[in-house]
Amino acid sequence: MKDLKIQSNPAVKLVFDRYPEAVRHKLLYLRELVLETAKETEEILNIEETLKWGEPSYLTKIGSTIRIDWKAKTPDQYAMYFKCTSLLAVTFKQVFKNKFKFEGNRAIIFQLKDPIPVADLKCCIKTALTYHRVKHLPILGI
Repeated sequence: MKDLKIQSNPAVKLVFDRYPEAVRHKLLYLRELVLETAKETEEILNIEETLKWGEPSYLTKIGSTIRIDWKAKTPDQYAMYFKCTSLLAVTFKQVFKNKFKFEGNRAIIFQLKDPIPVADLKCCIKTALTYHRVKHLPILGI
């Protein structure tokens, strides 16, 4: 596996630290899956971990931003967000309609108590991180 250069904004850690403990664990797991997928994707050499709209966000030069967050108004769920004007969530809904719960054309929603279908989520993550290379392909090359 190649080395991945991670450029991380220190403010991201502060945001993770503010989440309730059970939620923090789930969001850190999503973070781990994003970074692991980036490391496994040959064409990704660098990833930026920053904040967008106050939420931990992950960007590559060849991809679309992935954000992760939990909202107090929906305490039993957390989400992975994608740019709503992209084809990402719409395509994921088409391909993985029985695997994930979706929020419109912008997010995959997870319940705190439910397991994550890791291989399918990593497919979604890879597609988002390489979006500019796959957006012209039927169903984004999935």
